[in-house]
Amino acid sequence: MRGGPPSQQAGVTRGVSRPAGGGDAPEPRTLKLVVAYDGTSLVGWQRQAAGDSVQSLLEEALARFEGGPVTVHGAGRTDAGVHALGQVASVRMTCAHDTSTLVRGLNATLPTCVRVLSVDVSRADFHARLSAARKTYRYQIANVQTASPFTRAFVWHVPGPLSRPAMEQAAAAVVGTHDFSAFQSVGTPTRSPVRTVFSSRLFDDAGLLIYEVTGDGFLRHMVRAIVGTLVEVGRGWRAVASTAELLRGAPRSQAGATAPPQGLSLVRVDYD
Repeated sequence: MRGGPPSQQAGVTRGVSRPAGGGDAPEPRTLKLVVAYDGTSLVGWQRQAAGDSVQSLLEEALARFEGGPVTVHGAGRTDAGVHALGQVASVRMTCAHDTSTLVRGLNATLPTCVRVLSVDVSRADFHARLSAARKTYRYQIANVQTASPFTRAFVWHVPGPLSRPAMEQAAAAVVGTHDFSAFQSVGTPTRSPVRTVFSSRLFDDAGLLIYEVTGDGFLRHMVRAIVGTLVEVGRGWRAVASTAELLRGAPRSQAGATAPPQGLSLVRVDYD
């Protein structure tokens, strides 16, 4: 898989804030972290009653520097088994460690399935989720008869023929502002199922069938439900035109099955 940190920075600067007026207490800083993780053994981004989450692991590691509890906010609440190449997190801290020391110290503390790629000092009102303008997700499909055991944790193995042209047409229909109710998990509370998708494309990358989508926000399981529907189109189980019809507020039951989590990765988060 390829990917990296966000292509646009949110007014960040590196370094240490200095106490105002010569005092000893450091001023609180808002830190922006870019994080990558293999979600195979994790319960997802959000802390849970049991199991390791990315949020709880980061909070525990950062608390060692802060000398007390901290709350970390993530740009995307990835589910159990979902990965990230460029997840963004924000946290308010008073510790005076420079950002390079934080990167080294955090990676020395965190399990190897979670890596902090960078830490920057951001503006005071920066919030990883609320300040985000665009998010990009990538889903990988191994459309081969026999999948490699070395990539099984990062792909959905779909043997049998798939019509790539049909899937490409269906993917293109997702672009625009639509009611994505048909691609939202049943029972998930949300203010509105309307989202705007800026890019939705299917392509081949080193033998993998890749679906990549960029939008202003995503409902729970939305990308995985879109992928499940695209695969049904590729198998000839549903017409290409059905995708556009689903985007008119159709119920979840009319769309395809939810694709498994391991093929999905949060690639990057962009900020204006």
